[in-house]
Amino acid sequence: MAVVATVHGGYLPSKFRHKTLSEIKATPPIFISTNPKDINPNHLKNLYSLCNHSSHRFPKLNSEGRVEPVDINKLKKALLHSYVVVSVFTRPEFAPDLVQSRVGSGLTGIGGDWIGKVVPVTPGNGELVGFGRAVSDCGLTAAIYDVMVIPSLRRRGIGRKIVQRILRILANRDIYDIAALCSDQEKLFFRACGFGDDVLASTTMMYTRSTATPSEGEQMVTCAGRKLLLVPSVSGNLKI
Repeated sequence: MAVVATVHGGYLPSKFRHKTLSEIKATPPIFISTNPKDINPNHLKNLYSLCNHSSHRFPKLNSEGRVEPVDINKLKKALLHSYVVVSVFTRPEFAPDLVQSRVGSGLTGIGGDWIGKVVPVTPGNGELVGFGRAVSDCGLTAAIYDVMVIPSLRRRGIGRKIVQRILRILANRDIYDIAALCSDQEKLFFRACGFGDDVLASTTMMYTRSTATPSEGEQMVTCAGRKLLLVPSVSGNLKI
């Protein structure tokens, strides 16, 4: 079930849980980008898969509980039309989930570990390990979607940095009515980022068509295993 946490008012949340010393030491060197051009859609699709994150509110699951792969063409459109896009990169040796087949390769192979320590992380030499985006009407409201970090680098504050960067950009553009669509399991994370229950007590309702028999005047087709409702064309008898 999807729930909504929101940030209202003319200020950003100021209280976040302080990281322990062990967490700070465990945080790898990262580069945070807000440039959509730094994202390779194929790498992002791989990140969705690795994080088992679905772009659908009602995902299809296989026998192992894995969600179906995101459609690369729709993903490209989503990136193009997102208001804010944040991506996080780190060096390959800190992303074993992504580069298991390349252990021992990279910068360490041409000059030792010290080179990897002094060369800054960039989208060009790093691996995509985190992502988040926001959609907006560009004036009043915004909503945060698809915040994810590879499993091996979770609980190191990277996800929180993604959300904070999104909030900062939206606030700088004078947008403060910000919602986050999240699952029950993600609520604690967003609460730690300063979100809370909607003060208006609103509830998110997602449109879905699960009945086998369409209503009169409607047509139903199946696409990629999902039932889609085809709304009849507008006519003189249609009243809104």
